[in-house]
Amino acid sequence: MAYEGVWRFTAPALDSSVPRARHAVRDLLARQGVPTHGDLLPSLLLIVSELVTNAVRHAALLSPEIAVEVSIGPDWVRVAVEDNHPYRPKALEADQGQTGGRGLLLVQAITAEAGGAYDVAHTASGGKAVWAALPFTPPAAAAPAHITNPHRAR
Repeated sequence: MAYEGVWRFTAPALDSSVPRARHAVRDLLARQGVPTHGDLLPSLLLIVSELVTNAVRHAALLSPEIAVEVSIGPDWVRVAVEDNHPYRPKALEADQGQTGGRGLLLVQAITAEAGGAYDVAHTASGGKAVWAALPFTPPAAAAPAHITNPHRAR
């Protein structure tokens, strides 16, 4: 496919990089002609926002620069955010009193709902890359268990 490939860009670990990364990914997918139907594009952009936000908030001290990588295959698109902080992030349980801290839970939920994959990988430089991959076609919706046979005798 013409849209397949890997693109990588870096950004400073600043709050202003969050919307910049989101726009860069959106523009790249449009420029490459990636088939982003349904919820795929909004889901990917939300994932990018959450992952870049986490890198900016939690890794900036050890990683003044972050990298965003977009990999596009024949059936999926993967976004990864890499920083030089060795700490492996964990999704926090929802706490009604907190206004933040649920970004990774959101990423995991979006990824699972789309039938994708999410993980954290260590990098050769001692940092980490947090990534999520979503398929172009969502999993088929399960048929409800209460389907009735329209041809059944009444």
